Amino acid sequence: MKAEEFLALVQGKQDSAANRGMSLEEELNESNAYYVSHAIASVHKKPTPVQIVKVDYPSRSAAVIREAYFRQPSTTDYNGVFEGRYLDFEAKETRNKTALPLSNFHEHQIDHMCLVVKQKGIAFAIIRFTVHDETYVLDASHIIQFWEKSIRGGRKSIPYAYIKEHGHLIPVGFQPRLDYLFVIKQCYFS
Repeated sequence: MKAEEFLALVQGKQDSAANRGMSLEEELNESNAYYVSHAIASVHKKPTPVQIVKVDYPSRSAAVIREAYFRQPSTTDYNGVFEGRYLDFEAKETRNKTALPLSNFHEHQIDHMCLVVKQKGIAFAIIRFTVHDETYVLDASHIIQFWEKSIRGGRKSIPYAYIKEHGHLIPVGFQPRLDYLFVIKQCYFS
């Protein structure tokens, strides 16, 4: 646990929206490092494209970025290759007990997942319900379906019960922590 996280915990502060999902992402990054180091798959977190505008150099060995902006909207969080198949997925974490709000996704991410599916890649989301301490793989087709219905005035979230029924629970272990490729292999390689 980082010092800032410890202080926030002790002081009873809530995580900001920007920090939500970090524990899921950390576990995914550790799992991906395991997959890479054991030559199981090559999956990596995509960097967010940033344009640096202003940098201060307080000393020769240190640079401080003072101003930057996002060059373009990013697509999804992770991509890679597993057993000759392209993987592309988004990681989402929610404290909501009953649903995953669709506001957690952006239109360009949905468009990107649609394109990946059209190209016969494997697109999905890894969704963690922190209250239930459960993490699921949900195929992009379900997310796209709910997104399209929400645009036409339908519900603005994917119910927890729906994800529990149509998603696939990821086993939690030690090495890797989140063995999502076990689920991917069962769902897409049969």
